[in-house]
Amino acid sequence: MEARSHTTYATVPTQFITAANGIKYAYRRLGNRQAVPVIYFNHLSANLDNCDPRVMDGLAAKHEIISFDTRGVGSTSGTVATSIQDMAKDGLAFIKALGYSQVDIIGFSMGGFIAQELMAMEPTLVRKLVLAGSGPRGGKGVSDVVGITYWDIVKGIFTFRDAKFYLFFTTTTNGKNAARNFLARLKERTADRDKAVPVSTIRTQLHAIRDWGHEQPADLSVFKQPVLVINGDNDRMVPTPNSYDMAKRFPNAALHIYEEAAHGAVFQHHEDFVKRALAFFAA
Repeated sequence: MEARSHTTYATVPTQFITAANGIKYAYRRLGNRQAVPVIYFNHLSANLDNCDPRVMDGLAAKHEIISFDTRGVGSTSGTVATSIQDMAKDGLAFIKALGYSQVDIIGFSMGGFIAQELMAMEPTLVRKLVLAGSGPRGGKGVSDVVGITYWDIVKGIFTFRDAKFYLFFTTTTNGKNAARNFLARLKERTADRDKAVPVSTIRTQLHAIRDWGHEQPADLSVFKQPVLVINGDNDRMVPTPNSYDMAKRFPNAALHIYEEAAHGAVFQHHEDFVKRALAFFAA
């Protein structure tokens, strides 16, 4: 096993690998090389720079953590996938290109949608799964994310703020402070930053989420892997009741809901989340 350097997520170099599907994936890996790494599946419109450095650094203290850009996003080649299922195929191709036969996954928001579809495609690939700010296929209110996102993007434009300020956090004092701190952390990386995600990509991904939200619900009872479902008590993007629903439908699930928190609860409470995730993966 390789000795881990003191590199942080804000300074770790971006790497590239070409998969069997011909796509050249951009990714970043942090922590000691391990037989079972943690693959981080990120949210709508996210590139490599949208991973919270405190979460990534915290997980890398005990695990190898790998983030990547899906097809057509950021510095990864190809055109943007038009369905959640195709995004899952991309994720599977990336993992296989790295040579892993088993992985742990953290799926945040849309990343959680993708992870569920990937697990359906390759049931033995995923050892343990964390679903944060996410929901099930066909979940109540999942398709409404389109309107909410567009509204908060416009709101962000008029208030000169990143839309995540409104989408990921509550409007309470604690929520606003958490939003400012989170957005500041995303700017810690000053060199080798990823390519910006255009509005056209956001539009394509939103349509994929809308369609997925209208599809037939999946049978989550077939998945026996340990699952940690985690969210805030006031998630507007993927309504919090979906977290309770998933925790009931996965046969081996644990649930934690943060109070006075929204979609980005794991960023607002990043220290506690890292502890919970590390304990979950170690159990």
